[in-house]
Amino acid sequence: MGIGQAETSQEVSRRRVFYIPGYDPIHPRRYRELYRKEGAAQAAISGYEIGLKPKRTGGLYGWHVESDTAGQQVSADVEVLVWSDIVRDSMSTSIPATYAQLVRTAWEYIATGALFRLMRLRKGPVIAALYPIGMLLLQLLAALLAGWAGFALIALLSPWLGIGASVLGLVAWIGVVWGLLRWFKKKDGKLFAYYLMHDYAYSARFRGANPPELEARMGDFAGIIAEALRDDVDEVLVVGHSSGAHLAVSILADLIRAGRVPADGPKLAFLSLGQVVPMVSFLRDAHRLRADLRYLSAREELTWVDVTAPGDGCAFALCDPVSVSGVAPSNKRWPLVFSAQFTRSLSPERWKELRWKFFRLHFQYLCAFDRPLDYDYFQITAGPVSLGTRYANRPPSASRIDVAVSKYTSIAA
Repeated sequence: MGIGQAETSQEVSRRRVFYIPGYDPIHPRRYRELYRKEGAAQAAISGYEIGLKPKRTGGLYGWHVESDTAGQQVSADVEVLVWSDIVRDSMSTSIPATYAQLVRTAWEYIATGALFRLMRLRKGPVIAALYPIGMLLLQLLAALLAGWAGFALIALLSPWLGIGASVLGLVAWIGVVWGLLRWFKKKDGKLFAYYLMHDYAYSARFRGANPPELEARMGDFAGIIAEALRDDVDEVLVVGHSSGAHLAVSILADLIRAGRVPADGPKLAFLSLGQVVPMVSFLRDAHRLRADLRYLSAREELTWVDVTAPGDGCAFALCDPVSVSGVAPSNKRWPLVFSAQFTRSLSPERWKELRWKFFRLHFQYLCAFDRPLDYDYFQITAGPVSLGTRYANRPPSASRIDVAVSKYTSIAA
């Protein structure tokens, strides 16, 4: 499947890796620690050496990696393209504002028919999208009922308090509702209702178009990657995870359109992991993303590999993001869509341990597999073979979905 070439030839000695996270407000150091811990675990399982060192240059947050695979030594600089500050700003809303987001977001997906078309792809991510709506409504109902109980209790004192009982009961009702809603919000680190609501609302607010602050940051990212493409390295690899995948699509499309990918430069590769592209591309004003999907899918300047897994309930597993969005050109080349096969590449014991940890599974692409097949994140990012060569003969998954499903297919605003 192309991967065996890693044992016989070395085409990459130096690599630049740019990781674009999904909608994540957490500091990027979590990704460094994840890489350090899981990389060591995978190396021990698969029989190679890998180690992390502090980043050697300033600028972006990142780390330096050195690996040895059967005597083939590679150095890689991994950098995180951070937009967590934008995520945090978008999440800093009040409780009433979050419920207003709920109404707007539900209307955008349901009234346009996007939700029902998304359900034709994979039910997992649609359930994940409906979860915050249901959970927030359940929290509101619980708060209202608790407030009503307080009001009813005080109403029993009306023979003694008179008309003051009604006033006091109303104040108690409001106080209980507000207090309980605030308590639910403080517990969102375990419930994820507010977090997911903000995530989906961020795309729905502009009906699939990029908010201005994100568009500006993507322009900055394009400049950083363009500079790396002039560096003395063998491969520049862009990794887009979750929501970061559709950001990467537009960034890379912009780079190629602008002629910023030198013909004699490093190999350019794009690895999309656990992508949720249809959640955005199916919206009515996602003209830019659909145009970028169509454009990038036919380009010879890069290799694009899309890896998901049906075991990841938060991703549109094995859904070709170009085809399902209805914008596949006749000369479509990319992406190569295949599964990380969680149920086969993880032992039964490990799969049983992780199966119901939905958010953890959404990050499994960045982690070690105890029964690895042909997907190894650490060999892809720090191994001696380019992404294109590694999967040159890899067939796409037979069970992939590659038919047009989106109602909206326009690519011009």
